[in-house]
Amino acid sequence: MKTRLWLLAGATLAMALATGCKPKGAQSALSGDAASKVYVAPGQHDEFYNIVSGGFNGQMSVVGLPSGRVFKAILPVFSVHPENGWGFSEETKPMLNTSHGFVPWDDLHHIAISTTNAEHDARWAFGNANNTPRIARVDLTTFKTVEIIEIPNSGGNHSSPFITENTEYVVAGTRFSVPTGDDASRDVPIDTYKENFKGTISFISVDKDHGDMEIAFQLEAPPFNFDLARAGKKKSHGWFFFSTYNTEMAHTLLEVNASQKDKDFIMAVNWKKAEEYIKQGKGKKVKAKYAHNKWDEDTHMATSVIKEEVLSLNPRELKDIIYFIPCPKSPHGTDTDPTGEYIVGSGKLAAIIPVFSFTKMLKAIENQDFEGSVDGMPVLRYESVLHGEVEKPGLGPLHTEFDGRGNAYTSFFVSSEVVKWNIETLQVLDRVPTFYSVGHLMIPGGPTGKPHGKYLVAYNKISKDRYLPTGPELAHTAQLYDISGDKMQLLLDFPTVGEPHYAEAFPASLIKDKQVKFFPLEKNKHPRAAKGINDARVERDGNKVHIYMTTIRSNFRPDNIEGIRVGDEVYFHVTNLEQDWDVPHGFAVKGANTAELLVMPGETATLRWDPDRVGVFPFYCTDFCSALHQEMQGYIRVSPAGSNVPLKYSTGLTE
Repeated sequence: MKTRLWLLAGATLAMALATGCKPKGAQSALSGDAASKVYVAPGQHDEFYNIVSGGFNGQMSVVGLPSGRVFKAILPVFSVHPENGWGFSEETKPMLNTSHGFVPWDDLHHIAISTTNAEHDARWAFGNANNTPRIARVDLTTFKTVEIIEIPNSGGNHSSPFITENTEYVVAGTRFSVPTGDDASRDVPIDTYKENFKGTISFISVDKDHGDMEIAFQLEAPPFNFDLARAGKKKSHGWFFFSTYNTEMAHTLLEVNASQKDKDFIMAVNWKKAEEYIKQGKGKKVKAKYAHNKWDEDTHMATSVIKEEVLSLNPRELKDIIYFIPCPKSPHGTDTDPTGEYIVGSGKLAAIIPVFSFTKMLKAIENQDFEGSVDGMPVLRYESVLHGEVEKPGLGPLHTEFDGRGNAYTSFFVSSEVVKWNIETLQVLDRVPTFYSVGHLMIPGGPTGKPHGKYLVAYNKISKDRYLPTGPELAHTAQLYDISGDKMQLLLDFPTVGEPHYAEAFPASLIKDKQVKFFPLEKNKHPRAAKGINDARVERDGNKVHIYMTTIRSNFRPDNIEGIRVGDEVYFHVTNLEQDWDVPHGFAVKGANTAELLVMPGETATLRWDPDRVGVFPFYCTDFCSALHQEMQGYIRVSPAGSNVPLKYSTGLTE
């Protein structure tokens, strides 16, 4: 116990030193030509799109590389956003529905960009909701979230969204194991963790043409914590690898109680075998309540459906699905190299980096070269699966990316550095400081079979003196490195939106010419769309008032509305008649306690407004659209409840 406490104290001291002072060599980290390497001239475009997680803000952001410029916060994902009405407009509210009701926030940690043949095709970006477990799919022609599916039987969704090489599946592993089943099965004492808690791994199928998601099946796993994962690729296609911690199965003070063992596990899952069992009818349907939300770009509306069951597989009974690879110690990342041969473990408390061989793994399985079992599932012998260990690489390894030239790059949280090493020889080739406490790394194409080994971005947890201070909370920092040569070179610091965890980048050429510029009005099937100024009108249905409004440079129609009463529910159905790129219109009305709207060309969006007092209230366009933008306004008159003021509106047309 004393030894363990000394180790923890030493790690804490090292972390404090790493985050409190500049690493050696900081003054010489930048070279004279760094600025020219990140400069993108006016009118020129960046080489890569970089899709970055927002962490606790529940969003993604779009960043250009090498400039580091933020182009867009992808809104919506898992957070309401008053800037454009996401989660507030009547059309988007269903996207944030869950089995718990409307959930307006979540914690988005990881990104996955869709792939074909283990290479980015950049059709979709997937993101995870860590708190209320969900997976989102973003269409990269519109940069809009088009689907969110809730993950049942999960107590957290950190180990996601990781994808197979042809985007057959997105996986979601529970971070916190929990009791599952009916009410009686879930209402158990916490100290019965080992007996009654389960880890659940969800395989979500993705339609190859349209991207539509469904929970294909769930695997029951031991009650570990599942941290990160990577799919096998090429020779290891058909397998998935998950890092696990808390194999001690502790349920309190995990800082100490989940750090007892010298090794935890990488869990290897043969999902092709799972598919075979499903075809044989060996899965079982179990009750599980979850929401499945979809956006329809024809109607510009979302729908939410509550589903009631999932297909479950029990690997204790159905053999040859799960195997465990011992891995020192409390692994965070598990990463597969571009060939699919090597699996890299990153134990946060380990002094080495273990590299495992897929070929050796298969041989060990064939020879039943096991050193034990976990809950009836085999544990492979460490030495039999090991390719080798990177010796003395640094302190606190977290995550590894690859450059496609036989090299790996690992982040070290405690020693605040990135270390480059050779996958075959396991020799350390280079190391550079980060500022400070680096988490994930990102190389464009790094998790695929075809990395673009030109740049590396380090996403750091602490920025301290890197930017102008902004009170107790500082901007998180990303740092761009040139990795095209033998030595890594720091080129740029740039702040991020929210707390970045992971990102993926791909060549801009994959999607920049496929961007949706506007939505054709003739295809707008929104039931409240006003497709021309002659459709502009106001209708009353009891205490509900529907305003069918058009917007075009530079007017609203109708723009004078009377006959509204206190206590009415007023719905502004706003259709943007523009059919030109980059001409959205905004809509805001005084006293709205929800949000504004940003309405894209050809789109219809609805804002509910509940007038609570008598008066005349202005509304106006919030998105600068023309030289007469300031003139784009109107008035709505609210009379007392029970008033007999007739419903009246003006569209500016000659009566």
